[in-house]
Amino acid sequence: MQHPIEDSILVQDYISGDEKALEVLINRHNQRITSFIYSKVMDRDVAEDIFQDTFIKVIKTLKKGTYSEEGKFLPWVMRIAHNLIIDFFRKNKRMPRFEGNEEFNIFSVLGDDKLNAEKQLIKDQIDSDLSKLIEELPDDQKEVLVMRIYRDMSFKEISENTGVSINTALGRMRYALINLRKIIERHNIVLTNS
Repeated sequence: MQHPIEDSILVQDYISGDEKALEVLINRHNQRITSFIYSKVMDRDVAEDIFQDTFIKVIKTLKKGTYSEEGKFLPWVMRIAHNLIIDFFRKNKRMPRFEGNEEFNIFSVLGDDKLNAEKQLIKDQIDSDLSKLIEELPDDQKEVLVMRIYRDMSFKEISENTGVSINTALGRMRYALINLRKIIERHNIVLTNS
């Protein structure tokens, strides 16, 4: 059985002039990066633009020969995408939407010029801790949350997929957010940006 070629080798191949290697890398990570961008900007066209810009930056860096991520290709690309998302919010002077609950906004990137490096680190930590925290939710709540946030499914689709009414799906989402907030408080994670 053939093992897929590691990212780091594909990166080296591309730097050495093999254009096909980049195509393999883009196809391999396309879904993950696009979903990540879309979950922040909630707009398909904007997400597509940022995805393109991300890979323009990737190509420029690789062509310049200044890439030195030691095989951590995906986190590096995600970081580029993340920075472009923040730039997008700064330029547009608008806060990202989080449907369903105004004050609970930990899934969004804050496009705030005052967001300094330390706060940004805390936010990044929250993003990476989030998946661990979600694991602590009851299965029915976790299922709805994952479908809504990570798969961007509508409540109608969630209702069809889980066999419950739309109201039940909405209720589970609400409880998931309440419980998530309690879990976050229990873990003493700082969510304020003041």
